[in-house]
Amino acid sequence: MFGSRKSHLDMTQGSASKLLIQFAIPLLLGNLFQQFYNMVDVWVVGRYVSNEAFAAVGTVSPAISTLIALFFGFTQGTGIVLSQYFGAKNREKIHEAVHTSFLISIFLALLFTFLGIAMTPVLLNAMRTPADVFPEAAAYLRIYFGGITGLMFYNLSAAMLRSVGDSGRPFRYLVISQIINIILDLVFVIAFHMGVAGVAWATIIAQLVSAVLGVRALLTTDAPIRIYPKDLKVHSEMAKTIINVSIPAAIQGAIVSISNLFVQSYINSFGGNVMSGYTAFHKIDQIIIMPFTSISTATATFVGQNLGAGQVDRAKKGVRTSIAMSFAITIALGALAMFFAPSLVAFFNKTPGVIEYGTLFLRWITPFYLCSCVNHIEASAMRGAGDTKTPMLLMTSTYVAARQVFMFIMANFICNEPLPVIMGYPFSWAVCTVLTIIAYHRMDMSKTRIVKESENRAKAAAAEGTAPEEAEGSDDEEK
Repeated sequence: MFGSRKSHLDMTQGSASKLLIQFAIPLLLGNLFQQFYNMVDVWVVGRYVSNEAFAAVGTVSPAISTLIALFFGFTQGTGIVLSQYFGAKNREKIHEAVHTSFLISIFLALLFTFLGIAMTPVLLNAMRTPADVFPEAAAYLRIYFGGITGLMFYNLSAAMLRSVGDSGRPFRYLVISQIINIILDLVFVIAFHMGVAGVAWATIIAQLVSAVLGVRALLTTDAPIRIYPKDLKVHSEMAKTIINVSIPAAIQGAIVSISNLFVQSYINSFGGNVMSGYTAFHKIDQIIIMPFTSISTATATFVGQNLGAGQVDRAKKGVRTSIAMSFAITIALGALAMFFAPSLVAFFNKTPGVIEYGTLFLRWITPFYLCSCVNHIEASAMRGAGDTKTPMLLMTSTYVAARQVFMFIMANFICNEPLPVIMGYPFSWAVCTVLTIIAYHRMDMSKTRIVKESENRAKAAAAEGTAPEEAEGSDDEEK
């Protein structure tokens, strides 16, 4: 039941580096294919529709991220809780967490669909979207938010599978959905001339396929995370545990995404070429950061499982290994991106002004990704330990407050030019890295375990002679 199949990975024993690589490679490839959703959309409209359509699809990313970040925080919390109980071999608690989070997700899917469609004009106005881009950007967002349930349930199923070390199936499902996305993009835009609406429909159909495959896996797996429809129930204590872990991550993601809306407003104020150049840069940027974000996700699972098993030193060793691997890969990719910057930007848009600004952003910002390697991985380690509040405070104070202050001062008092303003990104990464290192090395991992807190609650309940829902779920070995 625990780690007996190849699709599940027990990270509490064996080589830390080998396990992290084994887990991170499918995750990296999966993230790469997930990024292709919007990248293919941008490429198709840039080549076959218009420059306005290209800017429209590119400029909506912060708006999409704002809403998705709230749900992604919830899936992060679910994954953290599951990974710790998996490490502790507590099958009862895994069962409760899976069924509770699935029911909560159904409610959130309905809520976010409504909010996304209703808030589309508000989000675009907040980014100061130009009038010639606004109609197509609004059309894309309304269709995307109308079908956001597919993306949400894929992310939920992927988080559950990864919590038990299975990063392979989420990757395979994304490959299938991405092939569908590419085919539908070309058919809807080139054959049916549907423009921006066509790429939006292609994306949500492809995401729905990945969601169906992910949920099917949860309904049929023989792992502890299997969903039994008859057992769907919100366990109140488990819901509190998941929400307590999830809320800081959700708030962090939402606030950072909202902050990016204001960053996008700065970019939009410089005109079409800067907007498109930044769009192309952002797509390349997403590929460069994928290795260390994938490794950081693997780190959270590694830390969660090992702390669930009470192996604090092994958890810390995994963090050091992850940082070393991230540095090596990021340096290699960054060097290639800087050298081939003009050609990479031209792949998305061959307009000379777009190539100029996209290349400028790539060559100045790329070296600072090494800072992000450290703060992403150590923040993920803290989340894996069950501490999501500290990363939230660090990210919001630097990625939001420090970045916005830097950009405001730069744009209004020093130099209101695209590159100086956009350097607010690396500035915030550097500040965040310093603060994250301090917080991580001051943290006592042994005191942040979710499993330990659950055990303490059960003991307290037993001492009082009560039998709350949480006390009923002691693991099989204790029984």
